[in-house]
Amino acid sequence: MRRESIRFRRAVRWRAAAVSAALAIPVSGALAADVTLPPISVGAGVRSSFTHTDPDFGEDISDFELNSARIYISGKVTENISLMFNTDYNAGGATPESMRVIDAVAQFSFSEQFNIWAGRFLPPSDRANLYGPFYANHWGVYRDGVQDGYPFETEGRNDGVMYWGQFGIAKVSAGAFDVQGLSKGSSDVLYAGRVQLDFWDPEGGYYLNSTYYGEKDLLAVGVAAQTAAGDNAYSVDFLLEKKLANSGVVTLEAEYAKYDGLGGYPSPAAPLAYDSSDGFYVLGAYVFPQTVGIGKFQVLAKHGETTYDYGVLGDIDQTTSELNLTYLIKDFNARVTLFYIDSSFDPNLGRDNTQMGVGLQVQI
Repeated sequence: MRRESIRFRRAVRWRAAAVSAALAIPVSGALAADVTLPPISVGAGVRSSFTHTDPDFGEDISDFELNSARIYISGKVTENISLMFNTDYNAGGATPESMRVIDAVAQFSFSEQFNIWAGRFLPPSDRANLYGPFYANHWGVYRDGVQDGYPFETEGRNDGVMYWGQFGIAKVSAGAFDVQGLSKGSSDVLYAGRVQLDFWDPEGGYYLNSTYYGEKDLLAVGVAAQTAAGDNAYSVDFLLEKKLANSGVVTLEAEYAKYDGLGGYPSPAAPLAYDSSDGFYVLGAYVFPQTVGIGKFQVLAKHGETTYDYGVLGDIDQTTSELNLTYLIKDFNARVTLFYIDSSFDPNLGRDNTQMGVGLQVQI
């Protein structure tokens, strides 16, 4: 009897709630007609690949992998205030099968010359960090010891506050952030700054691309630096892109970076720690003008060299070469890449390897 009584009372409550909701619909509809909600943008991106790895030592490895999966949410609160919230699943993360917050930032935009960001986002750094894997021209990003070696908390991001502004051909940004690896209560602060000059077409906004697939003619030079507790990192990056008379697109990208006690890649001779590292890469790409089926083909080559300084123990040199053949269906939103990546070290540390595979990227 007790269970039946409980069920009866629950049924009465649900029916009463349903009647109240039905009666409230006309009122709610009238109110909704007078209320305009701010626009919200929702998107997603996936990078997936099949890779065959041939190491100098050990057996060959073939893997299907979900490299990255992201959800993008952004929208305006007022005319001058907006919010960006992005998450990412990364197969290389410390906690498998987990989604992490990569962007959670309040954006205050009062003019092209005055913008304030606060929260978690990409701090002033090299172009490679500011475009990320989904807007990189090549598939094998962040493997050369040069690109995106600045310290970060998640996927190149740090927690902090930043100013940025556009002054004609110059884009300037500067901010203060938590120092990676220290507790949130630490008094140490990481200071970061970047100056970029666009001599041809301008690049709107703060985040960047590594290519615009012919939508812009670019000649851009950027200088970035970060410092924390007496340690430093700095870089110079260059991007030239030109749409030719035959509608083909040629791209040249380069960077030099030095990580002097701040940031850098994991030690190739771990557990030994190196004092500093410096290196460069150059990249060239060409998009053929002919449409083949539903897309166009792009060929790309990249070469990078990095030296790790282990003090009295000497140096270790890393050389990374990459070749891509990409079928561009819809620029960054749909593309398929055949890739070959060769990584070698001098002296040989037993980590030399070559990779061949196919990568797929889709975004909405």
